[in-house]
Amino acid sequence: MQIDAELISHLEELSSIRLTDEEKQRLTGDLQDILNGMARLGELDMENIPERSHPFDNVNAFREDEPQASLKRELILSNAPVRNEEMFIVPKII
Repeated sequence: MQIDAELISHLEELSSIRLTDEEKQRLTGDLQDILNGMARLGELDMENIPERSHPFDNVNAFREDEPQASLKRELILSNAPVRNEEMFIVPKII
């Protein structure tokens, strides 16, 4: 695919932006470089490489969900500047 002034103008219209002539020239070169890089990836020999969705072999790194004792409410509320018997008191924000 060749990046030309017509394509840049079309992209400019689609994105609702206005580019200077200098920006258009720079963008043309940058987009062409990106496409050339992607084309080089297509030249790689991928014949004996297995497909993967993740680079690591870990299947599930999560622990089992087991009930555990939680922190004591009194201990947590002891750090609150304003509280009542069972919760933090915070300023109304709405």
